[in-house]
Amino acid sequence: MNNQFTHPKERIRFAILTFFFAQGLCMSSWASRIPDFKDVFAANYAFYWGLILFMIPVGKFVAIPLAGYLVSKLGSRSMVQVSILGYASSLLCIGLAHEVYLLGFLLFCFGVFWNLCDISFNTQGIEVERLYGKTIMATFHGGWSLGACAGALIGFVMILAGVSPIWHYTLIFIIIFIIVLSGRNYLQESAPQEVEVSETKERNTAKAPNGFRLLFQKPEILLLQLGLVGLFALIVESAMFDWSAVYFESVVHVPKSLQIGFLVFMIMMATGRFLTNYAYQLWGKKKVLQLAGSFICIGFFVSALLGGIFESMTIKVIINSLGFMLVGLGISCIVPTLYSFVGAKSKTPVSIALTILSSISFIGSLVAPLLIGAISQAFDIRIAYMIIGILGGCIVLIVSFSSAFNIQESAGKPGQDQ
Repeated sequence: MNNQFTHPKERIRFAILTFFFAQGLCMSSWASRIPDFKDVFAANYAFYWGLILFMIPVGKFVAIPLAGYLVSKLGSRSMVQVSILGYASSLLCIGLAHEVYLLGFLLFCFGVFWNLCDISFNTQGIEVERLYGKTIMATFHGGWSLGACAGALIGFVMILAGVSPIWHYTLIFIIIFIIVLSGRNYLQESAPQEVEVSETKERNTAKAPNGFRLLFQKPEILLLQLGLVGLFALIVESAMFDWSAVYFESVVHVPKSLQIGFLVFMIMMATGRFLTNYAYQLWGKKKVLQLAGSFICIGFFVSALLGGIFESMTIKVIINSLGFMLVGLGISCIVPTLYSFVGAKSKTPVSIALTILSSISFIGSLVAPLLIGAISQAFDIRIAYMIIGILGGCIVLIVSFSSAFNIQESAGKPGQDQ
């Protein structure tokens, strides 16, 4: 029996939001301690460290076909619980790693469970959107960002207090385990429906293909267009998640007490996601994405061009923080908006459509560590950040001229998205 008939929908919405919170908490707990691991393993060669970080997107890549199939076969309710506990367990084990090869393997596992979380959580989010009959996906991603802010803040405190990663990650695991126990009964059932094709395809085929076969059929043009924007967005996210703390340490040269770049980025990312639905009402989804791409471009260039020209440490921290805040505000709305497009417009079953979108977007996560590492080693991380900033301008161009976003505009009427 579907849980929507036994629990108030507000409680269901809050429970799903706490799972998104847990995922963000787990991710940022890793990202906040990246400089520590970089120092422990003496990874001073930027491209070498990029290779180590590359294991995360490799794990996500391996999980792409597996994620869509498992969610469609077993249901997102079960997979949400398996994936978040696996994600937290991988983080805990990372804290124990003392060999670089073991760290690489654990980061690979971290990437696998990361992608399983992405697909299962967003499938749950779309189910709840259907329950509400309006666009609320941005608030779930806002919950993820709140978790990421909490993780960044906890990490900042742990670093100042001199707490080792293993004890830090043990605390995070306990918090996530409590969240799973508290929210599991509110998760929605979706297993049997996700493997069936749409009514249109049923009229054209005698027997519907299963979810695994759908993964390898030609995707909708809509998903290809959305996926390209997602690809650029994930390159931007990777640049911030994996390199922002390193940027403040190696470029801005601030003491540990002022390494706030990742924290302010996550705070603005969270703020932007909770403002996204209001922004839809003011400007529409297309204009919001155009503004987002502009903020990303401006933010990277502000940090790269202006962040190092002053002698005062205070001014350098302020300027770089403003640049990171603009990037956080810009990236905040892109992914939830793309997922909302899938739920509203795609003819493909939700978990399969999300897997296809994730597969295309994922290329950004795959190339980002090597791209940034190689450019940083050959030139400077500032140059790498300016190149990533150009992708914000590319997002503006794609959204302005792609038919996918013109179609969606009709579904994003003011007053409907809350």
